[in-house]
Amino acid sequence: MARRPGVADLGTPAGRDIPDLLRSVVYLESAPRGAFETNEGGHVVMDQRNETFAPHVLAITTGTTVDFPNSDAFYHNVFSLSKTKPFDLGRYAAGHSRQVRFDRAGIVRVFCDIHSHMNAFILVFSHPFFAITDVEGRYRIENVPPGTYGVMAWNEGTSSDARPITVPDGGVAELDFTLR
Repeated sequence: MARRPGVADLGTPAGRDIPDLLRSVVYLESAPRGAFETNEGGHVVMDQRNETFAPHVLAITTGTTVDFPNSDAFYHNVFSLSKTKPFDLGRYAAGHSRQVRFDRAGIVRVFCDIHSHMNAFILVFSHPFFAITDVEGRYRIENVPPGTYGVMAWNEGTSSDARPITVPDGGVAELDFTLR
């Protein structure tokens, strides 16, 4: 039998790992020509466990369906009031899952109606030219056609200005960001 929670335990969010706090999304400000020709979406998961959303930041393309399984031993109620995609999945128990399809680009802030400290972000892009940084802050945006682009970096609470970069024909380009 599990220990009964004390008053100090109730409503206290589980701490997030430092690497999770440092994750950023790096993306092209605008998509190159032909980027919208193949937009199939797909399925990804934003789990609910230990009273947190995992991952805390999710980057997807329009048309993607996000599953919200409840891996905790108690009820959750996932919702968003974001203009990009408002939704309310209602309360559901451990072992159950609900899903949402994201059809518009933008930032969606996700919450739990039962646990006010639970929150996450879903960045929805209309093109596939984005990446989430790894635990060391590195990223790689694959298959970018040659050309000059504005590149931006986003982290919870801040974003960069667009920085220009030129991708050579058949080459690689490097760009570093510092977010404060």
